[in-house]
Amino acid sequence: MESNVDHMSMWSLISNASFVVQLVMLILVGASVTSWILIFQRGNMIRAAKRALDAFEERFWSGIDLSKLYRQAGSNPDPDSGVEQIFRAGFKEFSRLRQQQGVDPDAVMDGVNRAMRVAISREEEKLEQGLPFLATVGSTSPYIGLFGTVWGIMNSFRGLAQVQQATLATVAPGIAEALIATAIGLFAAIPAVIAYNRFAARGEMLIGRYYTFADEFQAILHRKVHTSED
Repeated sequence: MESNVDHMSMWSLISNASFVVQLVMLILVGASVTSWILIFQRGNMIRAAKRALDAFEERFWSGIDLSKLYRQAGSNPDPDSGVEQIFRAGFKEFSRLRQQQGVDPDAVMDGVNRAMRVAISREEEKLEQGLPFLATVGSTSPYIGLFGTVWGIMNSFRGLAQVQQATLATVAPGIAEALIATAIGLFAAIPAVIAYNRFAARGEMLIGRYYTFADEFQAILHRKVHTSED
């Protein structure tokens, strides 16, 4: 009885599995490890971006002079602050166009709008890094695991054809090692799907707040440029 238990241990099942099943397990374990690395990296990045957004908006709406805020952001840039990059891009373009003679106020605002939209697109690309991989792992891992399971069961049935009497003791190890592939596939897929949905939702929330900030900032600059023209 003890020998059967040892024979059915997790490690013995994996080590005794066929090469194809072991290869499937190795691929799934690698995908799972990579997914968890991405999950921690993306989670830390999004939390840092949200903290930086809250802190910058607090400074922005505190009544500080925009030129002073721009100098502060340029002298001590925060790499985690996407909204700071958007602000710097917009104010830099605003200052550049204002220094040129004969530039129409609407042309100034169009340039500011384009500059901030480009900055937002870059921040959106940063927030989406790693998401396609998580989506791929979440959608394909169960099927890769299922392939390993089917292959393992096929090997088990081929082995049964070589024995005169099939018993549970002869069938169980082959089926168990095959099912491990499905279990590993689900273990890789479930966290990846949860993380993908969570990060996608948080990324959309941040991008929405970036667009809101850009619109509000443009309104301030619009009043500023038209007031100076008057």
